[in-house]
This record gives sequence, structure tokens and C-alpha cells, in this order.
Amino acid sequence: MAAHENSSRSSRRSFLSGGGALLSGAFLGGMSVGMGGLEGILRGTGRVSAEEAKLPAGAVRFRDEIEPLVRFIEDTPRAKLLEEMATKIRGGLSYREVLAALLLAGVRNVQPRPYVGFKFHSVLVVHSAHLASLAAPDSERWLPILWALDYFKSAQARDVSEGDWTMSPVNEKNVPAASHAKADFVAAMDAWDEEASDAAIAALARSASIGEIFELFWKLGSRDYRSIGHKAIYVANSYRTLQVIGYEHAEPVLRSLAYALLEHKDGNPSKNDHAADRPFRRNVELVKKLKTDGTGGKYDNVAFDIAHLALRDGTEEFAAQKVVELVNRGVHATTIWDAIFIAASELVLRQAAIVPLHAITTANALHFAFWTASNEETRKIVLLQAASFLPLFRGSAEGRGKLAGARIDTLAPTEGDGAKDASIESVFAKLRSDTSSARSDLLAHMGAGGDAREIIRAARLLIFRKGDDAHAYKFSSAVLEDYFHVSPQWRDRFLAANLGLLHGSTERDTGLVKRVHAAFAE
Repeated sequence: MAAHENSSRSSRRSFLSGGGALLSGAFLGGMSVGMGGLEGILRGTGRVSAEEAKLPAGAVRFRDEIEPLVRFIEDTPRAKLLEEMATKIRGGLSYREVLAALLLAGVRNVQPRPYVGFKFHSVLVVHSAHLASLAAPDSERWLPILWALDYFKSAQARDVSEGDWTMSPVNEKNVPAASHAKADFVAAMDAWDEEASDAAIAALARSASIGEIFELFWKLGSRDYRSIGHKAIYVANSYRTLQVIGYEHAEPVLRSLAYALLEHKDGNPSKNDHAADRPFRRNVELVKKLKTDGTGGKYDNVAFDIAHLALRDGTEEFAAQKVVELVNRGVHATTIWDAIFIAASELVLRQAAIVPLHAITTANALHFAFWTASNEETRKIVLLQAASFLPLFRGSAEGRGKLAGARIDTLAPTEGDGAKDASIESVFAKLRSDTSSARSDLLAHMGAGGDAREIIRAARLLIFRKGDDAHAYKFSSAVLEDYFHVSPQWRDRFLAANLGLLHGSTERDTGLVKRVHAAFAE
């Protein structure tokens, strides 16, 4: 791809070998204070200097106000980055600046190939880390973002070892006029043309609103099953992060996003009939039979059961057809989304592993796309693709190991004398040694009037202290957000089914916790 190339950066390599809408003022204030109770955190100096903004030849340059901080993140050794970033935060560096620089460093330095995942999780996880920070107690407020910074450094090192890819500047000679940008971008993405799409998305970023652009991306993110849902996840997370850091940073993010969505390992999909593309092609035709997107129907428990069984046991084609039948008879889309969330969590119940985990995070992303898209036709295709993906996830999971026969509707609360001891503490203490008992304790605790928000707070705190992988943040952010998207009658079972991929209280704290606390205590 002409706009994405390798760059020799010996100075950075030597370091590595050695080792839209803004946040509310109240939240920014909380983030500036950071580790609550540590007086004097804002004392000291540490703004990013112009010297730190020097840019290697052949790399895309960001806006002047953020470029120095991105360079600082790129060039500071991993072993020193958290401590030096804490110094800059104490000197007045804002949360918004840190979040923007973290995303842009990943966009410039980590290639979303040969798979939109693996090392590219350093980009995919940014919004999940942000959500975790939003929900964190004051004493842990900076942990998720500084963890993500450290995680970026590991991904950066891996990218260097795999060829040191760097996003280059767009080829300005190829950038179309604003009046042609949308048509050129659609044509390029349909043709899976990387060079043309890169130029066209740059033109769109300079001339169209974020809503107009993402109306195209919602559909594109759902069009194929390659990378087990990471494409849809990147679309949703990039949109949501841009809403926080500001649309002025959009162009490089959108270029990275378009490049990621064109990932494929075989012949050009526009000229071949690959299995990964067939559901979308079928659903593009099937959507013509869908009279409505379901946002005006009624919730139907019988329809939920039908949709759930189709997603659990049917093929991707059968599942999409059932959705069309149900919506056309007046069933509200919430019924279908409940079935999707429950089928995904039931898959986790049957196999607590990486593929079911992505069924959850992908459902979260597609649900967000559905309710954010302004175009009815976009919502229709996203809904059908979300239904088709669940059987595909089931097939991928079966390819990695036998699925248990567990059903989510058979989960039951702890009974008898044991129910008296069911508590938040018992849930997370049992989570690793006896997950089944932990699920029952959760249901018993909630049945006795427990507060779901307290359980969610405990789960998040354990992620901050125990989580050492991007999936821990991505999965927990999706589950704990979607708890409130699932209808009340299913919420507790949804959370109980997903417990097996959360962290328990008996696990060891990561070394990063002590580093972050020490860095802010200096």
C-alpha cells in the first residue's frame, strides 16, 4: 500500500532493544488529580518539548499540538515510560492529551496486518481502557490508561521485530476533490483497493462530518467475518475514542481504519467467492425483504426464544432469515439484540476461551453501530450481520475444542444455607477455583436484592489490579456495559455466564499496579 510503508528508525529501535465530544470538566479534573489522596500530584514540570517532536522521514505527521507527545511515547523506553509520563501529568498534562497521543502512537506505529488483532490490540483496546478509567475509583483512575501505554510499548517492539511498519503521509496527488470523495471511497472499498481508499478517506476526513463518514464505516465494519469481529470492534472503538479526543485527530485514524478493513489473506474478495464474504452478500439481498429495522416494534418473549434457538443451533443463513421473519411481524429490535447477547454469553458458558470472548466484544460493537447509525438501511444490514456472526463464532469455537452442552436458562442461584453466604466477596473469591459456584452465588446475591453496580465496580477494580492482557479490558468493558443493554429479565444470567472470563480476587496483582502508584507518589 503506497500510503503505509516501512521506515528505518534506528534511534527508536535502539530504545526498544534496551528494554467530537469532550470529557466533562469534572472528569478531566478527576483525571488530572489522578491517584486520589496523593497530595502534590500536580507539582513539578514535564511538558513535552519541541525536541521530542522530531519526526523520522517517511512517517505521517500529526497536528503540532499533539505530535511532540506522540514522539515522546514512541521514543521513551518501555522501562521508563510510565514514570516519565507520571511526571508530565504532575506537570499539567491532561487526560485528553494522553488518550489522544496513545491512540495516535498506535495508529502510526502498529500495522493492522496480517490480522486485525494480535499486536494491533494496542489500538483496539484504547477505548476499552478509557471506559475503565471513567468507571474507576479515584485511587485507580490512571491505571487503565497507563497500562495501555505500557501495552503499546510491547506492541511497538513486536512491530519493529516484524519489519518496523510506519504509516506514511497520504499521497496528496491522489486525493480527490471533496465533491468526489464519498463516491471514490465507496468504489475503492468495494474494489478492496488500498491505495485508492487511502486517498479517498483522506479527502472525506477533510470535507465530511464524522457522522457522514461513519455511516459508511458501520456497514463496512460488519461486511466480513475475517479477524473474528475485530473489524467491527475497530470501527466502534475508533468512533467512540474520536468523540473524546476530538475530530481534529480523525484523518490518520480513519486512514488506519480503512486500511484495517481491507485486510484479507487470499485473492481480492471483490473478484472471488470467499466463505468470509458470503453472509454479507446473502444479507444484502435478504435485507430487501426486511420491511423495517425493528426500532418501532414490540418486545416479544416468544420471538426471543425463536431467535435464541436459531442463533444457538442454526446456520448463519437460517439465523438471518429468522430475524427477517420476526422483525417483519412487528418484533422490536431489542428482542433480537437480547437473543444475540444471550447467545454470545451462552457460548462463553460453553467454552470460556478466546473465540467466545470475541463473540461478546463483537456483539457489543455491532449493537453500538446499530443504535448509532442514522440510516435505516445501515441498521438493517448491521442487524442481519450480527445475527449471522453468532453461528460463525460457534463454528470457530468448535474448531478449537468441544463445546459444553450448558444452557444459560438452567443457571440457578445457590440454595439452602449456602445462599446466606452468597456475596460479592464470595463470587470473586470462587471465580477461579469454582466458577460454577461463583455463578450461583452471583444469582443468589442478586436475587436477595444485591446491587449490580456494586458487582460491576468490584469486577472493574479486579481488572485494574489483575488484568495483564488487552482482552481483559476489551471483554470486561463490553460485558459490564452491555449488562444494562440486556433486558432486565436476562441481565443477571448474562453476567453470570460471562464470569468465567473475568478476573477473581485470588489472582496475583500485576507488577504495573505498584509501578503506577509509586510513579504518582514521587
